[in-house]
Amino acid sequence: MSLLTELQERSNNQCELCTSKKDVTIYEVPPISTGGVDGSLLVCETCFSQITNPDTMDANHWRCLNDSMWSEFRAVKVTVWRLLHKLKKEGWPQGLLDMMYLDDEELRFAEATGDHLDESEKIIHKDSNGITLQAGDNVVLIKDLKVKGSSMVAKQGTAVRRISLDPENAKYIEGKVDGQTIVIITDYVKKMADKE
Repeated sequence: MSLLTELQERSNNQCELCTSKKDVTIYEVPPISTGGVDGSLLVCETCFSQITNPDTMDANHWRCLNDSMWSEFRAVKVTVWRLLHKLKKEGWPQGLLDMMYLDDEELRFAEATGDHLDESEKIIHKDSNGITLQAGDNVVLIKDLKVKGSSMVAKQGTAVRRISLDPENAKYIEGKVDGQTIVIITDYVKKMADKE
């Protein structure tokens, strides 16, 4: 069964945020480390464009979160939590956030992008050239790195795809090298261009 088919079945072929049945598409919740059904949801064109371009957010559209916040699905709950944090200045989202419950794993997933932080509180991860790194970016190692706790050496030039960021330390990122998830210091990586 395809991802789209599973999500259509789960959502009754409607947006899992506002229940619109018009132009629904798959939205993979960043950082896209899990993907699949557990890390994706179906959203309509309106929700998708406002999530991916926060400057166009219409607070009144998101009153629908009052219902979708009770979803049993992790990807929906995490997305609602992030949207409510982005809308906090409106006032009403705080009441919904106070009622929401996310277990520890869901909360870690929700906080992974730092959307809940004010700009002044955000931890900014930068590569060796000072370029800002985002969750899901691809990087390349600029020197050989001994992996702590193992005999493995991650070689210079190794591509690390779809990194995740440490929410508490701007110098640490995580990524898979030879199938093993390792912590990498940002001083030793260079962001890859999108076409690489």
